Amino acid sequence: MEGFVDIVQGFLGLGATVILPVVIFLLGLAFGQKPGKAFRSGLTIGVAFVGIFLVVDLLVNNLGPAAQGMVERLGVNLNVIDVGWPASSSISWASSVAAFIIPLGLLVNAIMLVTKTTKCMNVDIWNYWHYTFTAAMIYAVSGSVVQSLIGAVLFQIVCLKVADWTAPMVQDFYEMPGVSVATGSTISYAPGIWLVKLLQVTPGIKNLNADPDSIQKRFGIFGESIFIGLALGAVIGILAGFGIGDVIEIGMAMAAVMVLMPRMVKILMEGLMPVSESARGWLNKRFGESDITIGLDAAVLLGHPSVIATALILVPVTVLLAVILPGNALLPFGDLATIPFIVAFIVGAARGNIVHSVIVGAILIAISLYVATDVAPIMTQMAQDANFNMPEGSAQISSIDQGGNVVNYIIFKIFDIFN
Repeated sequence: MEGFVDIVQGFLGLGATVILPVVIFLLGLAFGQKPGKAFRSGLTIGVAFVGIFLVVDLLVNNLGPAAQGMVERLGVNLNVIDVGWPASSSISWASSVAAFIIPLGLLVNAIMLVTKTTKCMNVDIWNYWHYTFTAAMIYAVSGSVVQSLIGAVLFQIVCLKVADWTAPMVQDFYEMPGVSVATGSTISYAPGIWLVKLLQVTPGIKNLNADPDSIQKRFGIFGESIFIGLALGAVIGILAGFGIGDVIEIGMAMAAVMVLMPRMVKILMEGLMPVSESARGWLNKRFGESDITIGLDAAVLLGHPSVIATALILVPVTVLLAVILPGNALLPFGDLATIPFIVAFIVGAARGNIVHSVIVGAILIAISLYVATDVAPIMTQMAQDANFNMPEGSAQISSIDQGGNVVNYIIFKIFDIFN
């Protein structure tokens, strides 16, 4: 078993930029594509994800120091450190139950497709770590492999059902035909869709609107996404207390993110469409008309400028919330660059309205801070069991992403009550 775990961890260690192209290539072959065409689709998607994650790294490398600067200026002393999703995923895959998650997840997805209880063919295997996290938390309190795997399956089912629910919005607003998103961190914020609908009928608030198109109409060339990124980045730098040079540097970095991310997503769709069409044709021949969607990483939704703009505004808002919310102990840090992923469904539901997206995003992030604070002891225990190097000066660790994931929290609490 230990050797199998090592093989699984080694494969997952290759990352989404390798795993997803391999999966897409194999799917292409399975759905009748010629090897050359299937290989090109996989390679194109791999290249696109390399580009996407380079842009995400640009976000991380600039938002991390900026957040630290804001915290230092505010004199905050919070004893739970947000270690971010990279650390959370590593802790997850180090769990004793991790080796079971991928084969079990593939089996569950296949059964649900056959029984028509989902339309999402989730090829985003790397993000199965979210299911693994749920399993690892339950295993830590129960010691039961069976309970932990049941918990992981429940989380996966919720992800797939939310992917089905949000697929029309993904295909319409984000203009991604045949695509859905079942990423664990993103689906946790799907209830924000109902809050958006509430704002859209609330007197006064419903008329507040700021989306890239309306901003550009009002400000002309200075309303383009490249200028929005420059301005928001500069504001973050100023709030962090940076010098003029660093303020300009972070402004340029955010302008680059606003311009480059849509380009990378466009390349990704170029690789995905041939596989999507082949899959639909194959399924139609065997099962009649089918509207099966291909589940991808939420990174594909980051190409819309409203997503990045909303996330950049929410960075200082998140730091402020951490300071003023009574009972919160989480110091936001590692997952600030994850905010674009978790607000993507909210932005889509708001049709790009940044005002509504920021309001709803702030409400849900506040909830995540409390949830992440509550699970900090168990996540710290998981980290210690995995021999994770604790950040210097931290008493406990947690994360906004999966530690603050409400769906994960509800499932975990159900099992925790009976153990």
